[in-house]
Amino acid sequence: MNIAWTAGLIILVSLMAMLLAGIPIAIALAVSSICAILPVLELEPALLTGAQRIFSGISVFNLIAIPFFILAGNIMNRGGIAIRLIQFAKLFTGKIPGALAHTNIVANMLFGAISGSGTAAASAMGAIIGPVEEKEGYDKNFSAAVNIATAPTGLLIPPSNVMITYALVSGGTSIAALFMAGYIPGILWGLACMAVVFFYARKRGYRSQETFTGKERIRVFWQSIPSLLMIVIVIGGIIKGIFTATEGAVAAVVYSLVLSLFFYRSIRFKDLPKIFMDSAQMTGIIIFLIGVSSIMSWVMAFTGLPAAISNAMLGISKNPLIILLIINILLLVVGTFMDMTPACLIFTPIFLPICKELGMNSVHFGIMMIFNLCIGTITPPVGTTLFVGVKVGNTRLEDVIQPLLYYFAAIFGVLLLVTYIPALSMWLPGLLGYV
Repeated sequence: MNIAWTAGLIILVSLMAMLLAGIPIAIALAVSSICAILPVLELEPALLTGAQRIFSGISVFNLIAIPFFILAGNIMNRGGIAIRLIQFAKLFTGKIPGALAHTNIVANMLFGAISGSGTAAASAMGAIIGPVEEKEGYDKNFSAAVNIATAPTGLLIPPSNVMITYALVSGGTSIAALFMAGYIPGILWGLACMAVVFFYARKRGYRSQETFTGKERIRVFWQSIPSLLMIVIVIGGIIKGIFTATEGAVAAVVYSLVLSLFFYRSIRFKDLPKIFMDSAQMTGIIIFLIGVSSIMSWVMAFTGLPAAISNAMLGISKNPLIILLIINILLLVVGTFMDMTPACLIFTPIFLPICKELGMNSVHFGIMMIFNLCIGTITPPVGTTLFVGVKVGNTRLEDVIQPLLYYFAAIFGVLLLVTYIPALSMWLPGLLGYV
């Protein structure tokens, strides 16, 4: 067995053993990476190299965007924006079958896009719209399944922290291109779930009893404009080159602060220290993960593990359709037990070279990978969005899984479209001149 496969086996066995033992994933990543290089380097130089890789891995300017987007999301989560987006979504769902469920989907897409968090979307929307659905006769397991299945759409519709992380680990893929590439796949995810809702709701007779007068429609639309402008300002500014993704994150913080403090008056100055502390803690976790994953990336490059895996997979088949299907299946499995950020950091250096050899653009691969990992956030045993959605839906996991299966089928169909039709990811970035 050559050094590449030896290193890979050590990483796999030690990483899985530590994760099963409950060791934090950042520590498990660092230790397994150091162990994998010990057959080549002695302990002291291996540790010194690992420490250097942590510092070099986090000494990247684009990473500054992550804490600011996290802070902006936390401010908006507590800033009363969710209820305004729900009211805005109701304007478009009308009295079609399952109108409240469709409202949940549209609101998840909007709120997730603004906050960049599927978990936040599931929590905010489920807590607000779930009781309304139950009052109008909706089955609470059906309502929880709709909320859970569509909460991750905001991780594809920008801004998205995992896209920034992927841009870093993939060797400089354009963040703006990734942002633009995520729109169509994210919207298709939502539309596929809306199709499931339509047929299910028509069968069950779920129809909304609420109507808006012309004056109420104007009021709801007017109150929603400031929240929706967040997307226009941040994404529009990045697209037009007015500011970088990092500067756009700062603009998001400033705008959300002004909006929540002075316009909606939904948070007070005394609430800010807690919001800042929560944001700092989440930032510390993500940045440390990125730092220790740099050790693993270096070990893989040093031992030639990505090339070995690439040769092995291409030895199975030269057909790109089969190789991409295998990669999708592996990523879906990975997503069931690993959070998005570490999974992105670990598997991008492994699978990206394979896909590039097949002629796939790094932007297209990034969207395919993120799509797969988004599905992982709503699958057991580690799906954080799944568990949050079950909790706020006041139901049980075993009761929600059955209705979720229909959504999984629809979402997987969209995943195959995104994988095999590059234009779904590449058309918009190409139109704007990013690729």
